[in-house]
Amino acid sequence: MSRTVRPQGSRGEGTGAIRVANAPVSFGVFELTVGKLSNLPGPDEILDAVAGAGYEGVDLGPLGYLGHKDELPDRLGRRGLGLAGGWVQMRFSERDSFEEDLHILDRTLDVFSALADSGMEPPKPTLADAGSPARVANPGRGKDQPEIGLDASGWSRLADGVTRVVDRCRSRGLEPTFHHHACTYVEAPHEIERLLELTDIGLCLDTGHLLLGGGDPVQALRDWGHRVNHLHVKDVRVEVLRKVIAERAGMEAVWSWGTFCELGTGDVDVDGFLSLVKAGGFSGWLVVEQDRIPQPDEPVDQATAAQARNRAFLAARGI
Repeated sequence: MSRTVRPQGSRGEGTGAIRVANAPVSFGVFELTVGKLSNLPGPDEILDAVAGAGYEGVDLGPLGYLGHKDELPDRLGRRGLGLAGGWVQMRFSERDSFEEDLHILDRTLDVFSALADSGMEPPKPTLADAGSPARVANPGRGKDQPEIGLDASGWSRLADGVTRVVDRCRSRGLEPTFHHHACTYVEAPHEIERLLELTDIGLCLDTGHLLLGGGDPVQALRDWGHRVNHLHVKDVRVEVLRKVIAERAGMEAVWSWGTFCELGTGDVDVDGFLSLVKAGGFSGWLVVEQDRIPQPDEPVDQATAAQARNRAFLAARGI
């Protein structure tokens, strides 16, 4: 059922204050590539490229890659950048593994607290489920394969875990968001609905992952706008996505085959989505992401040019 679009934004922010960030994953830097690929930009290259293209902030990326808690505030401050948030993947439905993941969460929250203590706006812990091998092997199939989803007890464990993490974040003055993501237990629209029913966490709405999961980003913003407090905007080549799904190639193929593309060059109704974001008075971070695994011979400056074009795309639309 559709509801009035009133994205909640970050607590304490003014209406209509959209700030645009980018992310290391747009440059090919994330957990699957760091330490494995030689043609990745370093932290200063990423931050210089992001600031030079006119972004106001950046996401954290792999913990420690952009700098540890003692150096990151200065590294960002010298470039006039804020930290929008940071990815924290947790095995919410697996009790023993979840307890182990809390240590990673706490290390990330330490970084965020250090930034807040330095006078910067507190970033958003961006929580995500970790899924399972069956989900990783079947991106986009959560909508029509209930056997690879959670049962009632699994949802109960996931909801309990999310609630614990939300309380842990809020006790440190940090307001989290939940990122629905391909190959996890919160991928398809009905799974996102279930998460929102069972918890009070805000939603990080990701246009690309929603399309991959079988949803419509514009309709999702109409339905869930009152819970959205963070945005990830990306475009998707549906033809490539369908090939990945048909061949059951797995999530790594989504990134390496170029499923996510520059804004305006794919099949997401980016203009319709952005118009609704503006009309709804969203207040908070809009993070441009072009998740990708670079090809072996790809020059580093190719991603830099692409992210500059993505920023220009948004600027031409008043964002």
